[in-house]
Amino acid sequence: MSNPELQAKAFYKQVATTLSVWTIRDEAGIPVPESDDGMKAMPFWSSRSLAELIIQNVADYHGFHPIEISWQDFKDKWGPGMTRDGLLAGINWAGSTASGPDIMPAEVIKNVETAIRNKL
Repeated sequence: MSNPELQAKAFYKQVATTLSVWTIRDEAGIPVPESDDGMKAMPFWSSRSLAELIIQNVADYHGFHPIEISWQDFKDKWGPGMTRDGLLAGINWAGSTASGPDIMPAEVIKNVETAIRNKL
């Protein structure tokens, strides 16, 4: 399994357990950087500590602060809104370049919901 696949799997499992996701924001809002292929992704992490690591270790994100979003709000509002706006969900980005898998919001929702059902 590749590193992005491991990042995604860890995200789904942890979100299914905590029923929350994390993003970061500053006074201008939540970042939506453009990837090499021209797609824009909004970043989400499966824990506050992972979001804080990016804030600490990636210069572009110094000055941001973590924001918790309930899974229900992500599923009902954020995911559909991102789909409408043509944004991907960047999940569990890591490292000095804040990189990781960028996935269609509907796929993130489907995979977390599957993980929730499987743990019950």
